[in-house]
Amino acid sequence: MRAMSRAACALVMSGAVFLAGTLAAASRPSDQAPTPATAAAQDRFPETTGKAALLKVCSNCHTAESIVQSLRTRQEWSDVVDQMSRYGAEASDQEFDQILAYLVKHFSPIRINKATAKDLESTLDIPANVAEAIVAYRAEKGDFKTVDDVKNVPGVEAAGIDARKSRLVF
Repeated sequence: MRAMSRAACALVMSGAVFLAGTLAAASRPSDQAPTPATAAAQDRFPETTGKAALLKVCSNCHTAESIVQSLRTRQEWSDVVDQMSRYGAEASDQEFDQILAYLVKHFSPIRINKATAKDLESTLDIPANVAEAIVAYRAEKGDFKTVDDVKNVPGVEAAGIDARKSRLVF
């Protein structure tokens, strides 16, 4: 019974968020230019495959910032994309796949002490040999405890780690 109550609550809350976003989008003239806050939020989105699909499909009901206000795992992002599809988000299967891949790559936690080299390569956007060096360093020296520990790995660019430090989970 408790699990059913949680599920019902989550469904009601999701519906309320969707409704509020729909009403806000409907009340804004379609030719209105984005506000500076919206433009700044869109700048947060890296220019890679999937960005255009995400902004096109998701921005009909949400501000760019609200889409990625919290980090989610691949499964959680997949659930969100599926739910938005059920609520009427219109996109091709290819666009939904691009959106999911984009969200996972740029807005998922990076479990630095558990991730495989392949996962690190994708989420940190680093070459395979650097990802393998991180895994080897971790195996040799133990789990990372700080961002600076990760920067100590030979071949790791500090700027790249700093750019993703809010996503690192130790």
